[in-house]
Amino acid sequence: MFWDKKQKIVNIDPARITELLTRGVEMVTVKESLEKKLASGKALRVKLGIDPTSPHIHIGRSVVLRKLKAFQDMGHTPVFIVGDFTGVIGDTSDKDAERPMLSEETIKENLKSYFAQAGKILDLSSTETHYNSTWLKKLTYKDIARQADKMSVADFIGRDLIKRRLTEGKRVSLREMLYPLMQGYDSVVVRADIEIGGTDQWFNLLAGRPLQEAYGQKPQDVLTTKLLNGIDGRKMSSSWGNTITITESPNEMFGKTMRLEDGLLPEYFELATDMSLEEIKEIKKRLEEGGNPRDEKILLAKTFVALYHGKEKAEEAERYFFNTFVKKETPEEVDEVVLKEGESLGDVVVRQGIVASKSEFTRLVERGAVSLLPNHKITEIRALPVKGGTYKIGKHRFVKVL
Repeated sequence: MFWDKKQKIVNIDPARITELLTRGVEMVTVKESLEKKLASGKALRVKLGIDPTSPHIHIGRSVVLRKLKAFQDMGHTPVFIVGDFTGVIGDTSDKDAERPMLSEETIKENLKSYFAQAGKILDLSSTETHYNSTWLKKLTYKDIARQADKMSVADFIGRDLIKRRLTEGKRVSLREMLYPLMQGYDSVVVRADIEIGGTDQWFNLLAGRPLQEAYGQKPQDVLTTKLLNGIDGRKMSSSWGNTITITESPNEMFGKTMRLEDGLLPEYFELATDMSLEEIKEIKKRLEEGGNPRDEKILLAKTFVALYHGKEKAEEAERYFFNTFVKKETPEEVDEVVLKEGESLGDVVVRQGIVASKSEFTRLVERGAVSLLPNHKITEIRALPVKGGTYKIGKHRFVKVL
């Protein structure tokens, strides 16, 4: 089996252990237990699972991936699971309403590059990677009944969000109650010593402990990280367009970072970069003493682009931003697209991938964020494009229609 590997002894650095258990950490099951494990010199199996509910991993999810990388750097074994089965079933831990089941086709389309995206952060050569459909599809009703016996209905409905939904008369399906069991069984299969996740996953992460004991294993320790808000201060959500994905182009990544709310800067540096805590302390000091937040956003934007595209691309993205949005110049390189008969401007930019969907284009038009350069606002959703015209779509995207 994949866990039957010789466990190497890792170097023990008390300072690194302390930072590992404090930086961005929200909750730990029993801190003393985890500290003892980390100080033992044993290579631990550290599990992280992500459901591919969208095609791109955003900066919010990079927080837990970076924590997994911190364990990896200390010599522990990262076990990264893409939840192709759990993604279909759906987790409602952070939802005010029941999450609909996704189709297998949608999940398969979303997960195509998940391991490659995770490889922007993790060293995949020493990372165990799995799809949880490998084992979850094989379970029988008897298996599920055995697992369900380890969790009570009272435990599930005692969660604040579920309790609120029931109080408000909203539907809570039995399917939702099965999700923590599936995530817990993942821990059994991979024999996890530690599981990490966002703080909204606390209940699901704890589910692995009684299940591991039921299968004759020692219960995993659980560590959760703080949640990163979207760039507008609300919960990070692709549907709200307030995310920065780790697959964004350098220019888009830089530009989105510059839209970040000022008050979010310290947590973005702490949770989503490798910058030292001492450096972050200096940034906080500069802001508290009246420093210009834009200077720190530029630093953060360059840091993000350098992390995911390299330092050279970070320098280029900074120059592009200043030439385009500070000096108000049209960028030298603009996407070009050949117009097809009968196409509207919305058809063109969706086909070109400038925007993700017609609904996103509609929102941009309604906000006055689409214009024909130099300064003609587009107000009609089905506006026909001008051949030879260059259009600005949102704050950072341009397309020339041929």
